[in-house]
Order: sequence, then C-alpha cells, then structure tokens
Amino acid sequence: MAELLFNRHKSCLVVVDVQQYFLNKLPLDWREPLVERIAWLMRSARLLNIPIVATAEDIKKDGPMVSTLMAELPSGFAVHDKMVFGLCGQTAIMDDVQKSGRSEFVLVGLETDVCIAQSAIGLVERGFRVAVIEDATASPQPHHDHGIKRLAAAGVTVTTVKGIYYEWVRDLATTRVHMFTC
Repeated sequence: MAELLFNRHKSCLVVVDVQQYFLNKLPLDWREPLVERIAWLMRSARLLNIPIVATAEDIKKDGPMVSTLMAELPSGFAVHDKMVFGLCGQTAIMDDVQKSGRSEFVLVGLETDVCIAQSAIGLVERGFRVAVIEDATASPQPHHDHGIKRLAAAGVTVTTVKGIYYEWVRDLATTRVHMFTC
C-alpha cells in the first residue's frame, strides 16, 4: 500500500507568488494571517531540513515576494521570477524542483485557482505527490473555493498548515524540539 502521509524526508515546500500585488486583491483581514501562516510553515520547513522553492510572478511588474517571507529564506536564496502561471512551464524552476531530490511537493501562496492550481496539477502530471495547504493559499472568493475543489478532483491532497506540520514531525520528541526553536 502506498504511503498516504507526507514525509519530511521526501517533501519540498513551494512558496508561490506571495506578493503585495496579489495580497491586495484579498480582504484586508485575510492578508496578515495568511502571510504569518506561510512564514511559520517556512520556518518549520527550514528547521526540519525541508528544501524550499520560491517564486514571484513577473517581479518587474508585480513586485518582489513580501518582506516577511523574504526574511524566512536563507541568505542569498534566489526567488524565481515566474513568467508562467504553472511553475512546471519554466525550465529554471523545474530544475530546482528536480535538484531538490524530493518526490513530494507542498504548495502555499497565491492564487489558489490559477498559479497554485496550474503548478500543482503540472507537478501531479509529472508524477510527483502534491499537497496544497488550504489555509496557506488564497484567492478572492469564490475563486479560492473553486480552486480547492478543482485541486481535490485532480488528485492533489488538500490539507492545512496544522495537518502538514504533524505529518512532517510524526512524533512527540521531534515536536518538542521543534516547538522550542520555531
């Protein structure tokens, strides 16, 4: 039987297009909590030695990844300037996906029904296991809900920040060590 839980040793976190341009489309009270959940998951990934791939769409036009998340990346980390909706359509990003050596990809960011959906489905089509974190992705409604339904129908695992975190840590000892450092 195939393993159904995501494994930190097989996972890579993909942060997609968390830019002020896209955040400004969301209700004001969604923005900061969304960014904070993504930042926490990025810190968790780093502490658990889970690689991160990050994109920002058309940086010249739409601006860089928000500074809160840039601060969570290692010094010198390069955010991909994504010029396609689905990250699989850009060679340099797919090179990083392949270089990660991972078979499971966990996606967070914006926008659920476009870049998240096209990226996740593209990764599934290439044989990877993919999870989308419902409470760490967003689009203006009703598009977020439609995107989540589409992803689930395409075979993408839909879970939450809490859910993926506990799949990654798996035991109390790891949880205790991590909670004191995150």
